[in-house]
Amino acid sequence: MREWRQTPTLAALRELLILSERAGPAVARRADLGHTDLRALELLLARPVGPAELARKLGVTTAAATGIVDRLEARGHAERRAHTTDGRRTEVSMTDSAREEVLGYLVPMFAALAEVDASFSAEELQVVERYLRGAMDAVRRIL
Repeated sequence: MREWRQTPTLAALRELLILSERAGPAVARRADLGHTDLRALELLLARPVGPAELARKLGVTTAAATGIVDRLEARGHAERRAHTTDGRRTEVSMTDSAREEVLGYLVPMFAALAEVDASFSAEELQVVERYLRGAMDAVRRIL
């Protein structure tokens, strides 16, 4: 086993990982959503996806994903529609009102992060990015 020692950088990274684990459930509570429902909306922020892909990305069964989409649809947060190129398939998209609500909870954090980011020089940002990408690779080793 490799030796390692706790450093201030590693302690800060560990604290960030713990805080980020708590952020999703906190936002879900504020939005009166289940944690998995919020995770589904976060995936839909990027682009519409099919129910099977949603299930795969959430790590749930297709039946569970259908229930998630049903709940989100009932709340006006998501809608099903025919796939853009294959009318036999369905895709799920986030509604504009859900996008506005979810981003409303996240924008203060994004703005604070952008402020921190802007406080670094281009050279410092390269070092920070290299560190974060290395940290992501380390976490991926246990996934």
